[in-house]
Amino acid sequence: MPMAAADIEALITAALPGAVVEMRDLAGDNDHWAATVTAPQFVGKNRVQQHKMVYAALGERMGGELHALQVTTVVPT
Repeated sequence: MPMAAADIEALITAALPGAVVEMRDLAGDNDHWAATVTAPQFVGKNRVQQHKMVYAALGERMGGELHALQVTTVVPT
């Protein structure tokens, strides 16, 4: 069963308090998502470290319940 955008957003914001998450359904099937995550925790981190933080928030759901997620990370200004 696909994972809802609200569930993905909730997991990310729980792990990264203060983050702003924008979700976009890439295929119209609630199974292929793009997430733009803006989080204060990204300050001083490189892009790989930022993405690892997002994927850590999703845990074992990646590749299972959550089939595909394109991640864009943004450091707040």
